[in-house]
Amino acid sequence: MAATELERVRALVEPIASDLDLELYDIVRMSAVVQITLDTPPGSESGISLDTLSLATRLISREIDHEDPIAGQFTLEVTSPGLERRLRTSRHFQREIGKDITVRLAGHAVGEGEDRRIDGKLIGADETTATVLLDSGEERTFPIDGIDKARTVFEWGPAPKPGGTKKKSAAAAPKSADAAATKKEKQES
Repeated sequence: MAATELERVRALVEPIASDLDLELYDIVRMSAVVQITLDTPPGSESGISLDTLSLATRLISREIDHEDPIAGQFTLEVTSPGLERRLRTSRHFQREIGKDITVRLAGHAVGEGEDRRIDGKLIGADETTATVLLDSGEERTFPIDGIDKARTVFEWGPAPKPGGTKKKSAAAAPKSADAAATKKEKQES
């Protein structure tokens, strides 16, 4: 999508998003699909409801049909960023500080002896760079324009139970070979 088309779509979508107390997160054209990603403002306690997303889709679709800012045929997709959101711009990185992310750098952005893949907690971002705290405790700063792909990481799985982990009972997990042999002898008798 040409920059002027992107700017025209942005100009149509931003007032609609604002009226719905949403934020325009991203606009991307992928072949014949124009994807508009909306999000709640930073710090919101919840994401976008399906009802709000449906309303936004109808309003945006009507406005784009009326103004016709994009040449040719395309499919409009209005979505939320989801739990694992794509990070493309400095604004995206600045919004996600404090979250776990995974990054794959483009070949030209990888220094001598550095890994192309970076996983850790995003601890800083400005207009041109982002900094990640690695599991090793080391910080790694990289140029945002040197990113091939980046996204937040959502930790899937159940939350830990209150009070910590359960201890195995002595009957379920013998502590020594002697205890296991004694348990086996009792079962055979």
